[in-house]
Amino acid sequence: MTAVETLDKLQRRITVSVPKTELQSEVLARLKNLARTARVSGFRPGKVPLSVMQKRYGPSVEAEVLQDKVGNVFYEAVNAAHVRVAGMPAFTPHEATDAAEAIAFDAVFEVYPDVALGDLSSLELERITSSVDEPAIDKTMEILRKQRRTFQARDEADNAARDGDQLTVNFIGKLDDVAFPGGSADDFQFVLGEGRMLPEFETAARGQKPGSTVSFDLHFPEDYQGREVAGKTAQFSLTVTRVEAPQLPELNADFAKALGVADGDMQKLRDDIRKNLEREIATRLAARNKQAAMEGLLKVNSVDLPASIVSKEIEQLVQSARQDLQSRGMKDVEKLPLSPDLFREQAERRVRLGLIVAELVKEHELHAKPEQVRAHVESLASSYETPQDVLRWYYGDPQRLSEVESIVIEHNVADFVFSRAKTTDKTLSFDEVMQTQAA
Repeated sequence: MTAVETLDKLQRRITVSVPKTELQSEVLARLKNLARTARVSGFRPGKVPLSVMQKRYGPSVEAEVLQDKVGNVFYEAVNAAHVRVAGMPAFTPHEATDAAEAIAFDAVFEVYPDVALGDLSSLELERITSSVDEPAIDKTMEILRKQRRTFQARDEADNAARDGDQLTVNFIGKLDDVAFPGGSADDFQFVLGEGRMLPEFETAARGQKPGSTVSFDLHFPEDYQGREVAGKTAQFSLTVTRVEAPQLPELNADFAKALGVADGDMQKLRDDIRKNLEREIATRLAARNKQAAMEGLLKVNSVDLPASIVSKEIEQLVQSARQDLQSRGMKDVEKLPLSPDLFREQAERRVRLGLIVAELVKEHELHAKPEQVRAHVESLASSYETPQDVLRWYYGDPQRLSEVESIVIEHNVADFVFSRAKTTDKTLSFDEVMQTQAA
């Protein structure tokens, strides 16, 4: 068996060789097979002489065979040596013992590190808990009412614009007395106080009545999406043509029916809202507590990182960043210089955590059980009108199901960490939990 030489903590080297007769035999076989379908000018298909095939395709076929054979011999050797290869090996020619009979290469590669798990009992973790109370349901009901509001013109005696009113306006903006693109509009509608317009614009509109005109300066932020006005101060003239007050629907059977409760039962509506909120808050709590558990794992575990795996993770992060920028409308994102160093810390954290979690799952059998996967999919499906269709959608695609399994494993790991650490529970209000973004 070929010896594996240690070069560094994770770097290894092994010499592999392939007999020339074996290479030549495989090259000949592939050329003969290729000759059956190759189209060469002057010859009928399947009648191309082997000498012609050798001249035209020989070098490329030889390179292909050599790559395949050396790769196969390499992985057979490292498997026999019980070595876990991380990343791709780098092959360089090696002077074989008998160069006339074999072609040899030195393969330099990295191995996965041995992970010695730290003592989780030394961790002090805070686990967040919360619940859905009646005020949370009431608040959600008000949000649903607001989403279904209509607007009605205010009485003439009380028609000064205030927050929550829908305004119809005409406006024109100028820079150095010249109107700029996108700075003017007629019959433009917006709801005052919702932040859709820049603060100076809303301040100028607040308190105005239909028919009134006001002039004001507006300073555009440096990062404003309209590059031609970003960081500049424009002069605006704003005329309010209509002020409409919000009209919220009554909390009655019609409201419940509009939200999918067929018989209009308001209690059923509240029950449905509670279930939806409980699902949402459970997701946020799980994400927040999982983050705390993972940070704890990083704190008590150290591990050497294979540079090849970190490099691959950086490549994925860079590609993901480019896709995100492209989705935001940025052009020529492939030409944008994104330094790998910008993503190195994040990549190293991901790789380190992945190695630790994998070892923890293996050592304590925290794999996703079929019943856990099923329960998670059913929970996801329960918020849809036809849960069975969602179940079939997940179970009909191994990739989608694999993603669910990964989530379940993360939950198992988080629960395990909390069970071993010194854990204290902290209760947050519903609003406090909802103000944090779920991961």
